Amino acid sequence: MTRGNQRDLARAKNLKKQQEMNKTKGNSDGLTLTQRKERDAQMMREKQLKKEQDAKK
Repeated sequence: MTRGNQRDLARAKNLKKQQEMNKTKGNSDGLTLTQRKERDAQMMREKQLKKEQDAKK
């Protein structure tokens, strides 16, 4: 069995990858879907308003 070490390395690499995915996956700030949608909509409204004000200048 010449590739036993390769299997262990692949497992370690996959474990690290899974941990990174779990870190980024939990980035919802503890908000529900509707709260997150409202927050994002408010941000977009503010961004649009700022853009309109800059265009008038």
